Amino acid sequence: MSKIYKQQIGSRTYQFDNLAEVMAKATPLRSGDQLAGLAAETAEERVVAQMVLAEIPLNTFLTEALIPYEQDEVTRLIIDSHDAHAFAPIAHLTVGDFRNWLLSEEADEDALTHIRAGVTPEMAAAVSKIMRNQDLILVAKKCRVITKFRNTIGLQNRLSTRLQPNHPTDALNGIAASILDGLMFGNGDAVIGINPATDNVPQAIKLMQLMDDLIQRYQIPTQSCVLTHVTNTIEAIEQGAPVDLIFQSIAGTQAANDSFGINLNILHEAYQAGLSLNRGTQGNNLMYFETGQGSALSADAHHGLDQQTCEARAYAVARHFNPLLVNTVVGFIGPEYLFDGKQIMRAGLEDHFCAKLLGLPMGCDICYTNHAYADQNDMDTLLTLLGVAGCSFIMGIPGSDDIMLNYQTTSFHDALYARKVLGLQPAPEFEQWLTDFEIFQDVPAVKLNDSMAKPFLNLVNNI
Repeated sequence: MSKIYKQQIGSRTYQFDNLAEVMAKATPLRSGDQLAGLAAETAEERVVAQMVLAEIPLNTFLTEALIPYEQDEVTRLIIDSHDAHAFAPIAHLTVGDFRNWLLSEEADEDALTHIRAGVTPEMAAAVSKIMRNQDLILVAKKCRVITKFRNTIGLQNRLSTRLQPNHPTDALNGIAASILDGLMFGNGDAVIGINPATDNVPQAIKLMQLMDDLIQRYQIPTQSCVLTHVTNTIEAIEQGAPVDLIFQSIAGTQAANDSFGINLNILHEAYQAGLSLNRGTQGNNLMYFETGQGSALSADAHHGLDQQTCEARAYAVARHFNPLLVNTVVGFIGPEYLFDGKQIMRAGLEDHFCAKLLGLPMGCDICYTNHAYADQNDMDTLLTLLGVAGCSFIMGIPGSDDIMLNYQTTSFHDALYARKVLGLQPAPEFEQWLTDFEIFQDVPAVKLNDSMAKPFLNLVNNI
């Protein structure tokens, strides 16, 4: 039976019927939780819930499952994979004590690495709810998560980018031209990743072959990905396609993943298929996952949990498959879930913090839909904050306007801005390639080099 939590403030007693309600009411305000009827009704109730949450021992999350173990395979994954040895140094702490420890000098990079397998997503979500933005940035900055495929992502003072050359008709010459444009601005070291306009196996294979041709011809130390459904990628592998990374959108409940047409077994099959190709040169991290607050709620699969807690649970799924890349598409679902720029910024910092604390190579699609109460200035602010926090990668899209998906995100130029103002560089192998081709010189400034551009343009024109 779930514990009832109470807190008296003056003459009034607040009551929360279970841990899930405490978590939901403690969450900073967002429209998705209001839509679900889970948000605190007043600012005072929110603060009271945060006070209650701060006093809850961390080990409560190991005994009081927010979604029953018998009903949900994500819960089973979280509980069954929990590392008691890694948890031991923090097992005596409450959520509030955990926050204080995370902010202390004692919680350095080595200590945070040691405990990560002992931290459950619910613990990470809980502590984030009582942290200020600067707390989320400070702790995430101390978390170091390094992954490798054809280059190395996540090293200190590095910021990688996904080059996203989407096209509304999947025209190969248009996609290739966008790839060239992005490379000239030093984008693409995280991945060259295409969202196909026509999502089927033959089309996915065409796009895979295009990117593989370019990567192999110019010996670009990066990886490609077609963001098609994971079952399509499995079929493409069976047909001999040149698959680098395997992509899938994931969520934090079994029911939400069912709505995506996936489960842990399907992801495991894809992971093993990718490993069998042995295409990485630096390492074998080959999964690419995307997440986003509101996905479980939009599928009516949230089990009464707030959307940020559901989002953190998705990171348990990602962590299980040793991904190269994970990113939250933070403002993509729309204002029904994150209403304005302030909510989007808070969600981006929460997602990045929780994922890094759990040991994921976390990036962010810093974005908003055209009907959200946000603008590019809000995205500039979030980009800068995430750059300070040590975000692993961001998106690079021509002009910041995705002409296929019809949303606003970050551009090739934005990546140059963030690298320059924060003193960051691309992945080292990719940086060396940019220098060898004289695209970058002593500083990350664009220089169109004929030795690459002319044959590349000929290739584009001949597609």
